[in-house]
Amino acid sequence: MFCYVANRALLLVMFSGLSLTIFAENRIDTQRPDAPDLAAYGEYAIGVKTLKIVNPKQIDIVKIDPANLKNQPKYDRPLTLEIWYPAINDSQGDTSLDVYLRDGKTIVSIQGKAIRDAKPFISSQKYPLVLISHGYPGNRFLMSHLAENIASKGYVVVSIDHTDSTYRTQAAFGSTLVNRPIDQLFTLDQIERMSKDDASFLYGLVNPQNTALIGYSMGGYGALIAAGAGVTQQAVDYPWGLPKSALAIHQNLNKTSQYRDTRLKTVIAFAPWGMNYGIWDSTTLKGVKVPMMFIAGSVDDVSGYEKGVRAVWQGTTMVDRALLTFENANHGVGAPMPAPKESYVYDETLGFNISEHYTDAVWDTARMNNISQHFVTAWLEKHLKDNTNMNVYLNLTANSNDGVWSMDDNNQPKQEHTHWAGFKNRTAKGLKFETLFKAE
Repeated sequence: MFCYVANRALLLVMFSGLSLTIFAENRIDTQRPDAPDLAAYGEYAIGVKTLKIVNPKQIDIVKIDPANLKNQPKYDRPLTLEIWYPAINDSQGDTSLDVYLRDGKTIVSIQGKAIRDAKPFISSQKYPLVLISHGYPGNRFLMSHLAENIASKGYVVVSIDHTDSTYRTQAAFGSTLVNRPIDQLFTLDQIERMSKDDASFLYGLVNPQNTALIGYSMGGYGALIAAGAGVTQQAVDYPWGLPKSALAIHQNLNKTSQYRDTRLKTVIAFAPWGMNYGIWDSTTLKGVKVPMMFIAGSVDDVSGYEKGVRAVWQGTTMVDRALLTFENANHGVGAPMPAPKESYVYDETLGFNISEHYTDAVWDTARMNNISQHFVTAWLEKHLKDNTNMNVYLNLTANSNDGVWSMDDNNQPKQEHTHWAGFKNRTAKGLKFETLFKAE
């Protein structure tokens, strides 16, 4: 009897261990109990597809000879897109995504809610378009948690693999400086073309005339330029290993219509890189003509905070804009997906633990993701769907710690209630949400 019980217990332990090995998942759709209200997934099932596009006759920055910068070889620049979209109810299929880790060598499986190649749900009204642009290096899956969350709320979301900027293709930094806004706007052009092609699954599904652009780090750099923030002469003159004046194509945008794209209605920039390197100044930032939301960590040691992201927020004086700050968060502020379990390993070549690419020393990644999902939802609903009900989530006491929770017996807010809307009692902590209006 003893042996039977002992062996049975052993089998249970072994089975439990086996179960953990087989069924452990890298979830990107985690909703913590303290997630704010708008982080919750929306009413739509989600589909996901992969497409490839090519931008012909672009300068091949990687192949430029530093000793002969006048020679500018051209190539057809490939871009891979991952597209999340509302799908028909009861869709069935694979919900995993195979992605490369930061080391550019290891492929892992991540799990979400989006179903591969699900049939799109065609609504009577086309869905707004949201473009997502990763950092350097990164890939189109880095913000997959946000992409599928947004798609579930009635958006078509297109995330770009930027050639020369992914974990697998990371190359000359100058390529990212030149190509990032070009990639973003070329992708918008291609989505518009496909939306008019009755052979494309995007036909009748998406409205590119109503577009938002979300960028993280170098994606935020590109998004600011795409929104009209021309680069400074200092940036053009800096020796990035580029042909002389190569960045001049992104200069003086406030004096031209080159990037005044009327399809682009708003921009959300997570930790945008550049201000702390003199990429913009108070004059060039005036070129931005669409409302912006910035998301930043107060101790960002890559993009900077006071002289970095916060300075960009203060300098875009021609538009209404908001700044969400995670106190004591670093550069990976709410944008990267949770670190896959396979990333918890030190990489000799990189010189750091791969998981550090996805994690923060202070904030839990899923917690930051949920907060980002909440605010991004409110911002997009307001600026792409004219949903004025979102104002309650965006007109807040600047410092979340100063908010007061005060409800009556019927769970209705009293006059002194200033706790952040959408956040459960005692959960709006360690955050700031500040707004500035045009000309401020």
